[in-house]
Amino acid sequence: MKTNKTKVKRTPKRGHYDAEIIYSILDKDFICQIGFVYDDYPVVIPTIYGRKGNTLYFHGASVSRLLVTMETVPVSINVTQTEGIVLARSAFHHSLNYHSVTVFGQASLVTDMDERMEALKVISDQIIPLRWDEVRLPNAKEMKATKVLKLEISEASAKIRTGPPKDEKEDYELDIWAGVLPIEKRFGKAIADPELKMDLPIPDSVKNLVNK
Repeated sequence: MKTNKTKVKRTPKRGHYDAEIIYSILDKDFICQIGFVYDDYPVVIPTIYGRKGNTLYFHGASVSRLLVTMETVPVSINVTQTEGIVLARSAFHHSLNYHSVTVFGQASLVTDMDERMEALKVISDQIIPLRWDEVRLPNAKEMKATKVLKLEISEASAKIRTGPPKDEKEDYELDIWAGVLPIEKRFGKAIADPELKMDLPIPDSVKNLVNK
């Protein structure tokens, strides 16, 4: 649902409010920027997230300023994937191609032990699917030191720009190159920990990402 907070006001035709579009953008990343007010001044902190259904999960140290504050005040969350530099004929019309999502809401503490463990798996899978099944899971001491929050996505919007530059009509006659310079994110060759005790093969979770 479009609200006063989520309505895209600058170039509104780029705004999208469909849940599936919002989910698809969130699912292509795992780092978000969270904005909130702390001691009467604005703060923006990057953190990792995971999505399951209509819920975003976050985790960190129990004493984390971000997580402690998120329980008590509304927050704004943004995820942006920049996909190209748009080079126009005029400096004024240079732009970016991107997919972006902004979410508003207030997080709550996850106390149920089963949900806490599931939330950590969701976050792990958001970053690198299958890795959770390849590693030692958190023990009781580690779980005690970890705070887990969740936020239901009730107010959110996406903003998307794609395609070539939009120049003034008369500028199309200028002898100036224009177009799009794509930006691609990819994983490089995996680097083994020098402390490995034996010549272990690269796990499937890593190979799946490197071979994409």
